[in-house]
Amino acid sequence: MADTDSLVAQAIEASKKAYVPYSHFPVGAAVKTKDGRIFTGCNIENTSFGLTICGERTAIFKAVSAGCTELAEIAVYGQTKKPVSPCGACRQVMAEFFAPSSKVTLIAEDGLTVAMTVEDLLPYSFTDLT
Repeated sequence: MADTDSLVAQAIEASKKAYVPYSHFPVGAAVKTKDGRIFTGCNIENTSFGLTICGERTAIFKAVSAGCTELAEIAVYGQTKKPVSPCGACRQVMAEFFAPSSKVTLIAEDGLTVAMTVEDLLPYSFTDLT
């Protein structure tokens, strides 16, 4: 639990760096790689909304751009009354870089957490069908 607690704390801290002038909805994420490194990310909005990126994908892409393609765990924090659920694009990206059984922790602003797996979030994900 200590590792997850640290990941949660880093996700909360990452949300403070979110650039959200339109939605005012900061999200932070922290990803742990299989070798134990941590990468954080926040959502970054753009006036052209299609160019906005979620905190989850920011953290994952930072890990991948550092050469880490095997990810072990992710924590996602949103300033919400209930734990925030990743969007479909984030779920598919998670399915690409995490094992189906990898832990996902979703956190609300009051500390309420829900733990599940990547497969719980996206059963029957699109994968290489060859």
